[in-house]
Amino acid sequence: MRMNTIGPAEGSKKDRRRVGRGSGSGLGKTAGRGNKGQRSRAGGFHKVGFEGGQMPLQRRLPKRGFVSPLRELTAEVRLSDLGKLPIAEIDILALKAAGLVPAAARTVKVIRTGKLEKAVKLSGLSVSKGARSAIEAAGGSIAGEPVRKERTAPADKAAKLEAARAEAAKAEAAAKAAKAGKAEKAPKGEKAPKADRAPKTDKAPKADKAPKTDKAGKTDKAPAQDQTKD
Repeated sequence: MRMNTIGPAEGSKKDRRRVGRGSGSGLGKTAGRGNKGQRSRAGGFHKVGFEGGQMPLQRRLPKRGFVSPLRELTAEVRLSDLGKLPIAEIDILALKAAGLVPAAARTVKVIRTGKLEKAVKLSGLSVSKGARSAIEAAGGSIAGEPVRKERTAPADKAAKLEAARAEAAKAEAAAKAAKAGKAEKAPKGEKAPKADRAPKTDKAPKADKAPKTDKAGKTDKAPAQDQTKD
């Protein structure tokens, strides 16, 4: 065997399909696209799963279940996993370092699965009721548990309606009391009568203009003689 004679096994490598190279490529003159239609042309592409306009399969199938968007931020740890750790004080950083929870986890809850035979001290972890009793029975302790908001049961519709009516009645009574407590406004005083203005005096008549005098040097024109032919 020589280096220049080494090659892949026969039939393990195939030539790349050369599309659009005529009948010599083995795909015919249409390059394996068929004769006509949308798929035979450049850019003739429908979205994945398109079935010609009918309801596609991914929409015909029923959907069940629920996937929480916080699944990557929360994690669970079993009691048996806590017992395998070589440390007694356990927090979320210790669990991440041991690879028991993902690095992106923000909250971790300990559940009662398996047995715990040593005392451990938990801090900053949520604990179920069964896991709490098992940890305390083994001599461990829990500190800094995150506070979880408790859900309040919805009130009855009748109780809500009664409370709304009581609030409306209180508001109406307060409005009436405020209206009655206001002092009545004093009547507005009568305005003083306006002083009589002095009568306007008649303007003096304009003096008559003097008649225009004829300009000096101008003589009256002689009347034109009648030009009659004898």
